[in-house]
Amino acid sequence: MTHLKVPAAMTLDPPVHALQARWTASLSMESLYLAFADWLLHLMRSPGKRMDLLQLELEQAQRLHAYLVSCALSDPCEVSPCTLPPATDRRFAEAEWRQWPFNWLHQSFLLQQQWWHEAVTNVRGVSHHHQDVMDFVTRQWLDMGSPGNFLATNPVVLKRTAEEGGRNLVRGALNWLDDAMRYISGMPEAGGESFVVGRDVAVTPGRVVLRNALIELIQYVPTTEAVRPEPVLIVPAWIMKYYILDLSPHNSLIRYLVAQGYTVFCISWKNPDRSDAGLSMDDYLNLGSHAALDAIGRIVPGQRVHAAGYCLGGTLLSIAAGAMARDGDQRLASLTLLAAQTDFAEPGELSLFIDESEVALLEDQMGQAGYLTAKQMAGAFQMLRSYDLLWSRMTNDYLLGQRRAANDLMAWNADSTRMPATMHSQYLRRLYLDNDLGEGRYQVGGKPVELKDVTVPVFCVATETDHVAPWHSVYKVHHLFTDEVTFVLTSGGHNAGIVSEPGHPGRRYRACVRLREAPTLAAETWLSQAQPTEGSWWPAWTKWLEAHSGAPQSPPRMGLPGSGEENLPRAPGHYVMEK
Repeated sequence: MTHLKVPAAMTLDPPVHALQARWTASLSMESLYLAFADWLLHLMRSPGKRMDLLQLELEQAQRLHAYLVSCALSDPCEVSPCTLPPATDRRFAEAEWRQWPFNWLHQSFLLQQQWWHEAVTNVRGVSHHHQDVMDFVTRQWLDMGSPGNFLATNPVVLKRTAEEGGRNLVRGALNWLDDAMRYISGMPEAGGESFVVGRDVAVTPGRVVLRNALIELIQYVPTTEAVRPEPVLIVPAWIMKYYILDLSPHNSLIRYLVAQGYTVFCISWKNPDRSDAGLSMDDYLNLGSHAALDAIGRIVPGQRVHAAGYCLGGTLLSIAAGAMARDGDQRLASLTLLAAQTDFAEPGELSLFIDESEVALLEDQMGQAGYLTAKQMAGAFQMLRSYDLLWSRMTNDYLLGQRRAANDLMAWNADSTRMPATMHSQYLRRLYLDNDLGEGRYQVGGKPVELKDVTVPVFCVATETDHVAPWHSVYKVHHLFTDEVTFVLTSGGHNAGIVSEPGHPGRRYRACVRLREAPTLAAETWLSQAQPTEGSWWPAWTKWLEAHSGAPQSPPRMGLPGSGEENLPRAPGHYVMEK
């Protein structure tokens, strides 16, 4: 009998790579090495670029010298700095940074950042991806050495230490010890225990009306005497818990929709474990959105559905809508996409961590455990917003000794989930790497789907400072859907821009409608023409839903009595509680 020999590469390499990933925060070092080699080798053969960098260094030295001389001869607070940080960089905003020697420290740091940006960009021959990686990595390394991160070089911290006699440092040390103990024991971040699911967050009244191996479908109790006949189905991202859309009562989008007279259903995804490793993108379609639509059709028969998807859920819902349109399924009344990408040709800074080397490393890591946790990706997300998520927090918590007040959004962010190995690999390869959906190659049931076949109106929301789904990438929805598209750009980031309830201070949005088969404006042209409106975008969305809905009528029944669904739990259900 002939025994087939299993190649050593299939048995030895994956566990080795998985072990490597544990020590590199799931980041591929080979990808970084390739980017560095590409940049360095091309820079070495570019004498003109090196001359330009030398000239820039001399110019910066002259500007810094002139600035310091001016500060010595007059009030430093009245002297214009030799360089300014980006508008989003708030590290050196306090007046203390204008005094000697901190003016020299922070101006030198900013000039160094500018020099390295010029050094790693526009080197002829370097691939665009490697250039972006080098620019990002050098910025991270420089940020580690920012004078604002250290006691001796941060004038704000030194002033606080003098005023409090060092008590801030004692509090900071206790904060660090508390954080370390919480991390080791798996406890939530400080203050997170104040937001308990089902008690403080995810408290909109409802009940689970469907449970399968992947989802619980929640139907919410109506609060108005009449409701619109078309129900709303919300498909959240599966990378985190669904209750981002049902936080505290005052900022719950689900509660708001119910109060506006809509019958609302929401999917709560199961937190997968090793036994779910084989779940695929098709399973998320069939057991997720399709199963939910089937159940809604039994509870509210004869009515089309307003479907809304957030983040990854919006991408999945777009795929489902394309497959339904291809197959003649007309159950959708409209499609709403919240911070969701459909074309991944330019997915933003997250693409820095998605190339063949990185995906292969994640696949080997997932192959050992059967899933990938959100915490394994936390390093990448923290680096995308290193100032907000890492360095400013370390300064405030450990040097200034002042904790940020906990809130429901922070507690939700710490309540992460896992992702099945097969599904996540398919998602990264078919969407991010190959952009199959954006280019009409994505297959469902063995046949490709094209979003241009979708013939329902689309309401698409993007956020101005989104690092996960940049608004320019989300804007590409105009090129894929041929029906009417209402595009909204709101202030805030990926989460805070969506959780933007009426009355929230400082909120604004822009909105424009592109009619069916009308020409599409370039993104920047759209931005210049769309006038900002103060306030939340939520009322604009419900007004849009109203325009695509029928006259109010009596609310439908809750679930299907006699089918066993009456024995399922009340909202928020069981799956959201799984750790």
